[in-house]
Amino acid sequence: MRHGINYRMRIVGYGIGSITGYYMWLTSSSLKSHDNTKCAEKDPPSPPDWPFWFKAFSHCHDIPSCRRGYEVYRQICATCHAARFVCFRHMVNTIYPENRVKQLAASFDYEDGPNDRGEMFTRPGNLLDPFPSPYPNEEAARFANQGASPPDLSQQAAAHHGGCDYIMSLLTGYREAPAGVSLRSGLYYNTYFPGGAISMPPPLNDGAIEYEDGTPAVASQMAKDVTQFLTWAQDPQHDERKLIGLKMSTAALVWLFSISVWNRHVWTMIKTRRIDFTKTVY
Repeated sequence: MRHGINYRMRIVGYGIGSITGYYMWLTSSSLKSHDNTKCAEKDPPSPPDWPFWFKAFSHCHDIPSCRRGYEVYRQICATCHAARFVCFRHMVNTIYPENRVKQLAASFDYEDGPNDRGEMFTRPGNLLDPFPSPYPNEEAARFANQGASPPDLSQQAAAHHGGCDYIMSLLTGYREAPAGVSLRSGLYYNTYFPGGAISMPPPLNDGAIEYEDGTPAVASQMAKDVTQFLTWAQDPQHDERKLIGLKMSTAALVWLFSISVWNRHVWTMIKTRRIDFTKTVY
């Protein structure tokens, strides 16, 4: 009997360990490792832990917020930044219906070719095209922004420590330069940017855009929505992966229960049986 109990305990332990490991891997993007031994005096302050809905184990992206975030990106961020790793097809049936995404893609012109004459031509965008870039190359971007090249936004949520918390803090972290800090022309003080001096002016202002759903477009709301959208953009399969993980976890629990019942049934019959040895009668 003790052997059967130990066997069941090992099975339950393996299952719990597997589910815990999957949970840690799934939520690794939202975990922060603070190493105080590596902090320097000039390091920017750590961004606060903003309460985004998708951080929880079983929660998905806030799709209405992602939709508003795309409006902020398209009308404000896309004037300087590109997102070349995100295609319009990624938004189909996740952010917008397919017909709406086709309309959005067709509103941009793309250079394609060559045609039969060997000439390049311009065509409307389609679902397979990436988000358009505001500049033809990096040199043009630097020339238009006083030598600073606007970074690509498609992977910003994964490229920075803190991810969505860093982006949200950066967008809302513009302040007046403290006493004793002088900035040259074209730079702005931001609490959460390394060094404190950033060449991007405050991009969000109250009433800068009008949301399609009528949500008041205050700066904090726009910062939250575009952060939500950029977090979705760096991993469009986030919700699907979590759903698969929940299904696998549920199946693992059902399997553990079933194998425990089966193990108990089999070993109970074996260990409680009685064997009588009698003398053979000829």
